[in-house]
Amino acid sequence: MQTLNDVITGTIFLGTRLYMQAVNQESTNLHSTAVVLLNTRMLKSISSVKEMVKPDSKAPWGNHFAFLHVSVPRLTNAEIQNPLKFIRKAQEIIQSKRSSFGAYLTAKLLETVKKFRGHETTAKFIHGSLNNSSIAITNMMGPVEKTTLANHAIKGLYFMVVGSPQSLVVTIVSYMGNLRVSLGAEEGFIDSPKLKSCIENAFEMMLNAASATPSNANFLNGHNTSSGP
Repeated sequence: MQTLNDVITGTIFLGTRLYMQAVNQESTNLHSTAVVLLNTRMLKSISSVKEMVKPDSKAPWGNHFAFLHVSVPRLTNAEIQNPLKFIRKAQEIIQSKRSSFGAYLTAKLLETVKKFRGHETTAKFIHGSLNNSSIAITNMMGPVEKTTLANHAIKGLYFMVVGSPQSLVVTIVSYMGNLRVSLGAEEGFIDSPKLKSCIENAFEMMLNAASATPSNANFLNGHNTSSGP
């Protein structure tokens, strides 16, 4: 079954391949790797900072995440005609990675390195791993109800990861049922307006393909909103 995150991630992959094709036709066949960040913190309730910093806390303080290196599928002419095929292919790749022990072992490895070598060594390890990817994608579920900041209603929000070594960083957040996708592109290397146009085109292609027949509409309706890619 396709999840909402599968569809979004696959569509971003599609837009990225469309951009690569627009810039250089031969680059469509080049190998490209995305790193997908996964939140591994299991939140059953909200804990105070005092509770989080306890040695035996069930919700310990700090970030808890793992990452998967996912190959961006190559784009064929048939998939341009029917982009849902491309999204299904991307979903199969992500599912195979997500079902493996890779994410679990990565999370345990990060915890072990942090425990015995400290935060600085852990940060160097993470940076080295991220440096072996072209794209970073991370997402989070935002508030489902309107929120305020200093008594001012928030109309929309987004977040961005800065300082990462990838040429392209994609962040996704939902707020009150609306999805916002933000792009951070390497200056002087990526044509930002063209990339934005290709990503928008990919979402249009996906929407048109899903709306073409009832069976394709079910492809999008049969999703959940679980966290992760």
